[in-house]
Amino acid sequence: MDRNLEQNKETAKRFYAMAFNDGEPREAVEKYTGDYYRQHNPHVGDGKENFIKYFADLARDYPDKRIHFKREIAEDNYVVLHTFQEWPGDDDYATIDIFGFDDNGKIIEHWDVLQPIPVEFAHDNGMF
Repeated sequence: MDRNLEQNKETAKRFYAMAFNDGEPREAVEKYTGDYYRQHNPHVGDGKENFIKYFADLARDYPDKRIHFKREIAEDNYVVLHTFQEWPGDDDYATIDIFGFDDNGKIIEHWDVLQPIPVEFAHDNGMF
């Protein structure tokens, strides 16, 4: 596999883990983002400072949350992470996060979709 694709997958996972699991969004932004950071999640403001504020608030309010990486896919300048978000209480999610990269291997854009994990399934396949 292309070395840059593998590097981009690792960068996306490290960025997300540092911001989400470690509660260090400013460090994650400083280390892994490019000249700008464009956000497409409707609940998070655009830009680096809005990302930092959102994830700092999450770290304060939900220190025990965890993200678990199930799959990663890379193509061109994009990485897709399929994840399990584990939250305190009963609200866990299956998520798809898409990260766009610049030509220097830095994250510059993000999209995501979240799906609550139900208690009952119409099948035995699970979410992952």
